[in-house]
Amino acid sequence: MPSTPPTPSMPSSERVTSGLAALAALLADETRARFCLALLDGRAWTAGELARHAGVAPSTASAHIDRLVEGGLLTTERQGRHRYVRLADAQVAHLIEDLAAQAAPEHGRPDRPRTLRAASAAGALARGRTCYDHLAGRLGIAVTEALTERGLLRQDTGFALTDAGLRWFADLGAPLAPSGRRPLARGCLDWTERRPHLAGLAGAALCRHALETGWCVRIGSTRAVQVTPEGERALAELLGLPAAALR
Repeated sequence: MPSTPPTPSMPSSERVTSGLAALAALLADETRARFCLALLDGRAWTAGELARHAGVAPSTASAHIDRLVEGGLLTTERQGRHRYVRLADAQVAHLIEDLAAQAAPEHGRPDRPRTLRAASAAGALARGRTCYDHLAGRLGIAVTEALTERGLLRQDTGFALTDAGLRWFADLGAPLAPSGRRPLARGCLDWTERRPHLAGLAGAALCRHALETGWCVRIGSTRAVQVTPEGERALAELLGLPAAALR
């Protein structure tokens, strides 16, 4: 018997179309979208924590997490009885932040919070926060602009560190070396400020250094961060940033 001819593979354009539709379907659900936004803090959350954050039953959260893992947006690991969840990688985080910027209200300003607590939380996020593993909000923008003004970072043809910028990071104690497909520097559109802040390996290294040295501290369990007095002094000395720009 003649062998059955192989089924022709799907044209690349159709695969892209199918993949885009599947990705849109994953994020079309508000609970799954809320999970992804929460995980932009760069930390691993348990399924129970995500369930409480979104106000859904644990069984519902588990089903949503499974779909996001299957879709390649999340990854999980088990430690004892707990299943921890995080964004799959920096590329996924960048995608989520970009989509959040596009979905934000006009001029990227959030709708007016309905309670004093919500207003306080929104204000803290706008002042400074982590975007997966780099600094965002007014803090992230101020640092990015200071690096640019001092000739350490270029934005005229996309984001790129200068030779002086590479030396600056090395002197800081955070030397940079290419790793995989992630660029040394890239712009990430800030959804509250509507301007790009520094991401990539450099953005991650600076954020990690700021948290490890106590320049910045996290506020509660949210993505918000606050610059400490020590951080104000360091950033004023290293980048000429006035304290007012960091508050």
